[in-house]
Amino acid sequence: MEAASRFEAHEVDLHGHRSIYRVAGSGPTVVLIHGMINSSRHWEQVALQLAASHRVVAPDLIGHGDSATPRGDYSLGAHAATIRDLLATIGVERATIVGHSLGGGVAMQFFYQFPQRTERLVLVSSGGLGHEVSPLMRGAALPGAAPLLRLAANPRLVRALDRAGGRLRGRGSSKGVYLEAVARALRPLGEPGSRRAFLQTLRSVIDIHGQHVSARDRLYLLGEMPTLIVWGERDRTIPAAHGREAEEAIPHCRYETLSRAAHFPHLEDPDGLAGILGDFLASTAPVRIDDSVWGEAIAQRARGRLRVVA
Repeated sequence: MEAASRFEAHEVDLHGHRSIYRVAGSGPTVVLIHGMINSSRHWEQVALQLAASHRVVAPDLIGHGDSATPRGDYSLGAHAATIRDLLATIGVERATIVGHSLGGGVAMQFFYQFPQRTERLVLVSSGGLGHEVSPLMRGAALPGAAPLLRLAANPRLVRALDRAGGRLRGRGSSKGVYLEAVARALRPLGEPGSRRAFLQTLRSVIDIHGQHVSARDRLYLLGEMPTLIVWGERDRTIPAAHGREAEEAIPHCRYETLSRAAHFPHLEDPDGLAGILGDFLASTAPVRIDDSVWGEAIAQRARGRLRVVA
């Protein structure tokens, strides 16, 4: 798969707010949705490989990357609706939707809200498939975390963590990858607007007890939808077991793991992830869902659970 060479940034105004997205290639559209505190830039190495045969669109979620950081709704549904509006603005009617971590939750919400616009679904180390999440994420959701987050995002501390992680990784320690991931997550939080957006987004899906938003009760709706789940085997943020359990609940699902990756496969093993995505796109056909199919899937589920109450 020959890689493209450009991953260009574009800006549109959505409801009075700056929205940034990046584009590469041409052909059927693949949308890459980043996770919490990430941005479209983090998809670059994967996007440029997929762009050899597809048009790749990667938005900066509102409150992330170079997009605006307004006060407002940072729920999964709000992010999904903003992506729908972006795609409509740039003339994309349907696409394969790929989401990483929080972006996986946004991708599933996009499918549930706009099934007619979804051709395939890919979840990479996805949130929303189980309760467990790392203690670091649960702690960041606590009341009063904002001042600690400001201190943790100090540039000197972030650089020190990154250097320590690099040294440990060079010695073959898995802790090095984890420290580098922490440093990468803290780096964008130097700005007050970004910290506020992060905390609002985080608390919309996670509390001290773990993930409180789950898509597991609606996985049956994927039905005939080609679905791929990919997980890093070294992931300490969200357990890989969430992906395996989701695979069992989704009729047409493929599950793959990457031995070199932790929670950020698109950064830790972009070639491996791009290869899996490319094979999935080449070996599956896009699906088109209309309202009658959607309604019948829900009705069948309801009939199957109907009980007579005396």
